[in-house]
Amino acid sequence: KSGLDPGGAWHAWGMACLKAGNLSSAREKFNRCLKPPMDLNQLNHGSRLVQDVIQYLESTVKPILIADDDYFTTLRELEATLRTRSLSLEMMCEGKIQHNSYYQECLFYLHSYGTNLAIISFYMRHDCMREALLHLLNKESPAEVFIEGIFIPSYESGKLHMLENLLETIDPGLESWGVYLIAACKYLQRKNYYHILYELQQFMKDHVRAAMTCIRFFTHGAKSYTELGGKQTWLLKIKDHLKVYLQEVSRSSGRKKMAFTFRKKMSATDVSRHINTVDLQMEVTKFLHQCESSGNSQMTGSSLPTLFGNNNMKMDVACKVMLEGKNIEEGFGIAFRVLQDFQLEATEVYSKVAKQLVKQQKYSEIRQLLKCVNESGIAAKNDGDNIILNCLNEFKNIPAEDLDNLIQDMDSDENKIQAYVMCNKLRSAYLVSVRQEKTRAVQLVQHVRQLAENSGDDVVKAICAQWL
Repeated sequence: KSGLDPGGAWHAWGMACLKAGNLSSAREKFNRCLKPPMDLNQLNHGSRLVQDVIQYLESTVKPILIADDDYFTTLRELEATLRTRSLSLEMMCEGKIQHNSYYQECLFYLHSYGTNLAIISFYMRHDCMREALLHLLNKESPAEVFIEGIFIPSYESGKLHMLENLLETIDPGLESWGVYLIAACKYLQRKNYYHILYELQQFMKDHVRAAMTCIRFFTHGAKSYTELGGKQTWLLKIKDHLKVYLQEVSRSSGRKKMAFTFRKKMSATDVSRHINTVDLQMEVTKFLHQCESSGNSQMTGSSLPTLFGNNNMKMDVACKVMLEGKNIEEGFGIAFRVLQDFQLEATEVYSKVAKQLVKQQKYSEIRQLLKCVNESGIAAKNDGDNIILNCLNEFKNIPAEDLDNLIQDMDSDENKIQAYVMCNKLRSAYLVSVRQEKTRAVQLVQHVRQLAENSGDDVVKAICAQWL
């Protein structure tokens, strides 16, 4: 009469019937106030009213040992069992759910008014993981329901292996679980749970992604190559994963194409290239580990460069290897292979090393660097000269004798003149200029005279004027 919503009254009446053990009356009353959710895949457990019903039913169940304790089943429960036997469930869980009318009653309400997540969570609470998984598959629920309802509870309660076994039992090829497994991997990565992620990737036989996770284990948090030296087992694991992947690819290419839809694919060429990178990183790690152990290490940077980074980082590795050996020659071979394998800008790297050597005042090492570059067999004609010019551009205070030695090592007279001019050694620039072919010599000497005039060097100006 007063136009109030009768839902609350029906719900209270239904709860009263439940508490009195009159399950069929309760169903009838709840039918008038409970509604199924609009979207069965929403990420919640349905309306508060349904949750109250389930909570009450679960709390009412007394643990019954099925075989021996049947005598103690109360009359009321026997009546309830008879009333609900007709309830047809999609799946029947082994154990207590199958034998207990209150659990069956829960399933009736969940299937009638609950979300998929609520049903799956109910199965998981009562150790019916298989039923939870089958429900997920049958309803084609989205990945979020799997993460929330099955995956998180499994690893939090230490049942990840059990989950993996069931996934494999239901579908040995794991194809129907692909979407769910990839979502689980993304979730773990977001949470930084890399050990669980690695364990899951191995179960999925997703060897390429497992190798990528191993790279993170190898590089993450290391502050020195001594630390990386202790983590080399990860490099071996990367190689193992990539080799297994290569074997699987070659096996499957012989037969009809295998439908590895969710596992990361990579061409055999790329995989071989990555294996090569791992081998080279192992050499770099051993070499730099030895250098640090023998106290030769001088470079300290904020981050530790490895060959798994971008090209700039790879160039840093090449520089580090050359600079941290007993001398340039010791690390040049490995550094040269790094430059070759990754097709890096060699002159840029050599110039960086040379500048570092000037800072450390190791001028004889610069000459050794030039010797190694020239003997490498692939240096362009002016590479050595450009390395020295790059150095002079930045450092004007190299001691006279070392400076002369460096400039004398240059191949091209034109470059020598340029170097002398940069260092304001105009007399030396003049001496090299006059040795050139006559027309060119005149141009060069005129240029030197002009510079001498600008800088007020009357002696060199007079010599140039006299020659001209």
